[in-house]
Amino acid sequence: MDADEFRKAAHAAIEDIIQYNTNVANNTHPVLPSIKPGYLAPQLPKAAPEHPQSWQDIQPDITSKIIPGLTHWQSPNFMAFFPACATYPSILGEMYSSAFTAPAFNWLCSPACTELETIVLDWLADALHLPTDFRSDSPGGGGGVIQGSASEAIVTIMVAARERYLHRKCDAEGLPNPSPERDARIAGLRSKLVALSSDQAHSSTAKGAIIAGTFHRTVKTSFEDELAVHPDALEATLRKCIADGLEPYYITLSYGTTSTCAQDPLHLLAPVLQNYPDIWIHIDAAYAGTALVCPEYANPPEGASSTTEAMTNGTSPSSQPLQKPTGLLPQGPSILCQVDSFNTNMHKWLLVSFDASLLYVRSRRDLTSALSVSPAYLQNKHTDSGLVTDYRDWQIPLGRRFRALKIWFVVRSYGIEGLRAHIRRTVRVGEHCAKLVTESKDGKELFELVTKPAFGLTCFRIRPDAIPRALVRRSSALDANSTENVETESTMNGSPFGTVEQQDEVAQNQSKQQSLTKMQPTQAAEDLANEFSKQVVETINDQCQLFLTSSSTHGKTFIRVVSGNTNASEEYIEKAFETIVKTTRELFVKVEKEKQT
Repeated sequence: MDADEFRKAAHAAIEDIIQYNTNVANNTHPVLPSIKPGYLAPQLPKAAPEHPQSWQDIQPDITSKIIPGLTHWQSPNFMAFFPACATYPSILGEMYSSAFTAPAFNWLCSPACTELETIVLDWLADALHLPTDFRSDSPGGGGGVIQGSASEAIVTIMVAARERYLHRKCDAEGLPNPSPERDARIAGLRSKLVALSSDQAHSSTAKGAIIAGTFHRTVKTSFEDELAVHPDALEATLRKCIADGLEPYYITLSYGTTSTCAQDPLHLLAPVLQNYPDIWIHIDAAYAGTALVCPEYANPPEGASSTTEAMTNGTSPSSQPLQKPTGLLPQGPSILCQVDSFNTNMHKWLLVSFDASLLYVRSRRDLTSALSVSPAYLQNKHTDSGLVTDYRDWQIPLGRRFRALKIWFVVRSYGIEGLRAHIRRTVRVGEHCAKLVTESKDGKELFELVTKPAFGLTCFRIRPDAIPRALVRRSSALDANSTENVETESTMNGSPFGTVEQQDEVAQNQSKQQSLTKMQPTQAAEDLANEFSKQVVETINDQCQLFLTSSSTHGKTFIRVVSGNTNASEEYIEKAFETIVKTTRELFVKVEKEKQT
């Protein structure tokens, strides 16, 4: 393909992309593909072509073979997981990045790639109202780096946290560096390290612990605490770890958990963690952290710069600050000065296509000292001068893409105010969903909120008392019949009445069984509510017109609805809610008929 052929192919590809985006926005494509696993192989040759093919032969296969197998994350009917936004400025950034194809593992490989990343990460630190500790020019030597995902960021940070902890312990014990004694001590300590997170945190912390070769333990949460980590629970978990001979070295605190967007109260947990100064505190704000571009979420302290001022009256509705946003940092972003690292994903909610995960550290030295390896072929005078940043020392892989370009394009094309408007608009879409659940006739009759709506996410389930009574009674009866009868010959030791002790035991068992039978309808309704809530999601997804996810925690299964892409609207939320209501009622009728037969 020469330049002229590329020009023609590129124009055709751009038109294809525009048409695809138009079709997705107009809901022309079902949000989920109606294909079966292995659909693609029979449509393609068994081996790669021996001879060149023209773009005219290649391009039609996108429409005929690839698009039918896509899940359309930009669809207005995509309300599963969390959004993954794509915008034209971001696509243009990817095009230029691909053209420049700079692995960019050090400054010399492509100075613009490194320096633009430093600049836009500082821009975003300010836009997100983060403490100045996380800027590249901070006195403490902080800074930001673009990672592929929040999971990648967590693994990277856990390695840095592990090494910092081990060497701090050895330094405190006066062990020379390097020395055989220090190496032996580190080897012994490694086997005792334990990472912590709540039982609501993303699985990336547990996976990161596996990769880092350490233990992992969770801090239990409860609905009474809105699924957030309670200081007493954290303290108890830390003490238990130490009592078991383990060394806590790292903790993930969540600003918006995956299932429900719960927020761990850093301002209450910080006093506990201050008693354990060697524990690395990481804030996982993969989705919800991007909302901090809005001053009403960041809640900046008095005297903040003009960039943090709320919008004045007279702006469009999507630009006006939210009146009572959820997820406020109770003491403002300054509380983040007490953490070691912070991560949020622009590729979820902030209009940049995957991948663009922003990781900030308060001390870059903690990161680079753990990850820096300098073979001869990577050494150069610019690195040796100490005047440049080599981002290879800030991540696990060596090479890296020019991801700063698409962030630069998006921020310049939308402006920070445009980013705020997108967050506010989609939060209001989420608030509309919550109102349908709590205020509409069908919502009040069928559903209940599981947690407070937050960041545009609504989590709700079928009310146990909405389950048809006949189904509950039948389920209760089945449970009662499955209970073992205590009055058997074996329990009576061969006697019609048994010994006095045996008679007392029988009486106690009968009393327990009677109590259990009284409780069973309630438990049966709870179990059915969980089962139906999951079935509603599965039934809807099987129809491919609407994509939802369900989740479970602490004995409750629930439906998650979040609509945060650029095509989200209240119109589609209303249609989705109608579908959920209709499917719920149809499932009740279907199951009742099945039970009768």
